[in-house]
Amino acid sequence: MAEALEHNLNETESRGGKGDVPLELLVTTDDRPVRDELRRQIARLEQQLSELWTSAFPRKGIEWSVGAAGGPRILGAAELERIRDALLVRIREAQTELARRADAEERNRGLVEQMIAEPERYPWVQVSNEDVGDRDCKHWHSRPRWGLLGMFMGWWRVKLSSGCPLAEGPRAPRSDNS
Repeated sequence: MAEALEHNLNETESRGGKGDVPLELLVTTDDRPVRDELRRQIARLEQQLSELWTSAFPRKGIEWSVGAAGGPRILGAAELERIRDALLVRIREAQTELARRADAEERNRGLVEQMIAEPERYPWVQVSNEDVGDRDCKHWHSRPRWGLLGMFMGWWRVKLSSGCPLAEGPRAPRSDNS
Protein backbone atom coordinates (compact mmCIF):
# COMPACT_ATOMS: atom_id res chain seq x y z
CA MET A 1 0.00 0.00 0.00
CA ALA A 2 2.76 2.40 0.92
CA GLU A 3 4.63 1.55 -2.30
CA ALA A 4 1.55 2.31 -4.41
CA LEU A 5 1.11 5.59 -2.58
CA GLU A 6 4.72 6.60 -3.20
CA HIS A 7 4.47 5.55 -6.85
CA ASN A 8 1.28 7.59 -7.41
CA LEU A 9 2.72 10.60 -5.57
CA ASN A 10 5.87 10.47 -7.69
CA GLU A 11 3.74 10.28 -10.86
CA THR A 12 1.66 13.21 -9.68
CA GLU A 13 4.76 15.29 -8.93
CA SER A 14 6.32 14.43 -12.29
CA ARG A 15 3.16 15.54 -14.10
CA GLY A 16 3.06 18.68 -11.99
CA GLY A 17 -0.57 18.17 -10.96
CA LYS A 18 -2.07 18.13 -7.51
CA GLY A 19 -5.13 16.26 -6.40
CA ASP A 20 -4.85 13.48 -8.97
CA VAL A 21 -4.20 10.84 -6.29
CA PRO A 22 -7.33 8.86 -5.30
CA LEU A 23 -8.50 9.37 -1.71
CA GLU A 24 -8.28 5.63 -0.95
CA LEU A 25 -4.51 5.75 -1.47
CA LEU A 26 -4.00 8.86 0.67
CA VAL A 27 -6.02 7.60 3.66
CA THR A 28 -4.36 4.57 5.22
CA THR A 29 -6.48 3.90 8.29
CA ASP A 30 -7.28 0.24 7.82
CA ASP A 31 -8.48 -0.71 11.30
CA ARG A 32 -10.66 -3.57 10.10
CA PRO A 33 -8.69 -6.30 11.97
CA VAL A 34 -8.94 -4.26 15.17
CA ARG A 35 -12.70 -3.76 14.70
CA ASP A 36 -13.17 -7.47 13.92
CA GLU A 37 -11.37 -8.43 17.12
CA LEU A 38 -13.40 -5.92 19.16
CA ARG A 39 -16.64 -7.27 17.69
CA ARG A 40 -15.56 -10.81 18.65
CA GLN A 41 -14.84 -9.62 22.18
CA ILE A 42 -18.21 -7.85 22.38
CA ALA A 43 -20.02 -10.98 21.17
CA ARG A 44 -18.24 -13.07 23.81
CA LEU A 45 -19.12 -10.54 26.54
CA GLU A 46 -22.76 -10.44 25.45
CA GLN A 47 -22.83 -14.23 25.66
CA GLN A 48 -21.38 -14.10 29.19
CA LEU A 49 -24.03 -11.55 30.16
CA SER A 50 -26.79 -13.76 28.75
CA GLU A 51 -25.38 -16.79 30.63
CA LEU A 52 -25.45 -14.76 33.84
CA TRP A 53 -29.06 -13.81 33.16
CA THR A 54 -29.96 -17.45 32.52
CA SER A 55 -28.30 -18.64 35.72
CA ALA A 56 -30.03 -15.94 37.79
CA PHE A 57 -33.42 -16.02 36.09
CA PRO A 58 -35.97 -15.75 38.90
CA ARG A 59 -34.08 -12.90 40.54
CA LYS A 60 -35.22 -9.38 39.80
CA GLY A 61 -33.65 -5.94 40.06
CA ILE A 62 -30.45 -6.55 38.09
CA GLU A 63 -29.80 -4.57 34.90
CA TRP A 64 -29.37 -6.98 31.97
CA SER A 65 -30.07 -4.82 28.93
CA VAL A 66 -27.49 -4.05 26.28
CA GLY A 67 -27.92 -0.55 24.90
CA ALA A 68 -27.94 0.18 21.18
CA ALA A 69 -25.01 1.98 19.60
CA GLY A 70 -27.20 4.65 18.04
CA GLY A 71 -28.50 3.38 14.72
CA PRO A 72 -27.12 1.55 11.72
CA ARG A 73 -23.58 2.59 10.93
CA ILE A 74 -20.07 1.24 10.92
CA LEU A 75 -18.64 1.70 14.37
CA GLY A 76 -15.07 2.83 14.71
CA ALA A 77 -12.53 1.21 16.98
CA ALA A 78 -13.02 3.84 19.69
CA GLU A 79 -16.80 3.32 19.79
CA LEU A 80 -16.37 -0.45 19.87
CA GLU A 81 -13.90 -0.12 22.74
CA ARG A 82 -16.42 1.99 24.69
CA ILE A 83 -19.11 -0.64 24.12
CA ARG A 84 -16.74 -3.43 25.19
CA ASP A 85 -15.70 -1.55 28.32
CA ALA A 86 -19.34 -0.81 29.23
CA LEU A 87 -20.18 -4.51 28.85
CA LEU A 88 -17.26 -5.45 31.09
CA VAL A 89 -18.48 -3.05 33.76
CA ARG A 90 -22.05 -4.37 33.49
CA ILE A 91 -20.86 -7.99 33.77
CA ARG A 92 -18.76 -7.18 36.85
CA GLU A 93 -21.69 -5.38 38.48
CA ALA A 94 -24.04 -8.28 37.74
CA GLN A 95 -21.53 -10.82 39.08
CA THR A 96 -21.04 -8.77 42.23
CA GLU A 97 -24.79 -8.44 42.80
CA LEU A 98 -25.36 -12.16 42.16
CA ALA A 99 -22.57 -13.07 44.58
CA ARG A 100 -24.04 -10.77 47.22
CA ARG A 101 -27.50 -12.28 46.76
CA ALA A 102 -26.12 -15.83 46.75
CA ASP A 103 -24.43 -15.17 50.11
CA ALA A 104 -27.66 -13.77 51.57
CA GLU A 105 -29.67 -16.73 50.24
CA GLU A 106 -27.17 -19.19 51.70
CA ARG A 107 -27.39 -17.45 55.10
CA ASN A 108 -31.19 -17.63 54.94
CA ARG A 109 -31.10 -21.34 54.07
CA GLY A 110 -28.89 -21.88 57.11
CA LEU A 111 -31.34 -19.85 59.20
CA VAL A 112 -34.23 -22.07 58.05
CA GLU A 113 -32.25 -25.20 58.97
CA GLN A 114 -31.48 -23.75 62.40
CA MET A 115 -35.12 -22.73 62.87
CA ILE A 116 -36.26 -26.28 62.10
CA ALA A 117 -33.67 -27.77 64.46
CA GLU A 118 -34.35 -25.35 67.37
CA PRO A 119 -37.55 -23.34 66.82
CA GLU A 120 -37.61 -21.98 70.38
CA ARG A 121 -34.42 -20.00 69.69
CA TYR A 122 -36.13 -18.12 66.82
CA PRO A 123 -39.53 -16.95 68.10
CA TRP A 124 -41.74 -15.24 65.52
CA VAL A 125 -39.07 -15.37 62.80
CA GLN A 126 -40.39 -15.64 59.26
CA VAL A 127 -38.32 -16.51 56.16
CA SER A 128 -39.87 -16.38 52.71
CA ASN A 129 -39.03 -18.70 49.86
CA GLU A 130 -37.78 -15.71 47.87
CA ASP A 131 -35.24 -15.09 50.65
CA VAL A 132 -33.69 -18.49 49.94
CA GLY A 133 -33.69 -18.02 46.16
CA ASP A 134 -36.78 -20.01 45.18
CA ARG A 135 -39.76 -18.80 43.17
CA ASP A 136 -42.65 -20.20 45.19
CA CYS A 137 -44.74 -18.21 47.67
CA LYS A 138 -44.26 -20.31 50.79
CA HIS A 139 -42.88 -19.02 54.11
CA TRP A 140 -41.32 -20.63 57.16
CA HIS A 141 -42.76 -19.27 60.43
CA SER A 142 -41.53 -20.00 63.93
CA ARG A 143 -44.71 -20.00 66.03
CA PRO A 144 -45.80 -21.32 69.40
CA ARG A 145 -47.70 -24.57 69.43
CA TRP A 146 -51.18 -24.15 71.01
CA GLY A 147 -51.14 -20.33 71.10
CA LEU A 148 -50.42 -18.53 74.37
CA LEU A 149 -50.03 -21.72 76.35
CA GLY A 150 -47.32 -22.93 73.99
CA MET A 151 -45.64 -19.54 74.06
CA PHE A 152 -45.45 -19.53 77.86
CA MET A 153 -44.41 -23.18 78.01
CA GLY A 154 -41.74 -22.77 75.31
CA TRP A 155 -43.42 -25.12 72.84
CA TRP A 156 -42.37 -23.64 69.49
CA ARG A 157 -42.53 -25.12 66.03
CA VAL A 158 -41.70 -24.07 62.49
CA LYS A 159 -44.74 -24.00 60.27
CA LEU A 160 -44.46 -23.99 56.50
CA SER A 161 -47.16 -22.00 54.75
CA SER A 162 -49.15 -23.70 52.04
CA GLY A 163 -47.95 -21.48 49.21
CA CYS A 164 -49.48 -18.86 46.99
CA PRO A 165 -53.12 -17.93 47.27
CA LEU A 166 -55.31 -18.81 44.34
CA ALA A 167 -55.40 -16.26 41.57
CA GLU A 168 -59.17 -16.51 41.19
CA GLY A 169 -59.99 -13.70 43.57
CA PRO A 170 -62.87 -13.69 46.03
CA ARG A 171 -65.62 -16.22 45.44
CA ALA A 172 -69.14 -15.23 44.58
CA PRO A 173 -71.62 -15.49 47.46
CA ARG A 174 -73.58 -18.74 47.64
CA SER A 175 -77.19 -18.63 46.68
CA ASP A 176 -79.71 -20.20 49.05
CA ASN A 177 -81.78 -21.65 46.20
CA SER A 178 -79.87 -24.94 45.99
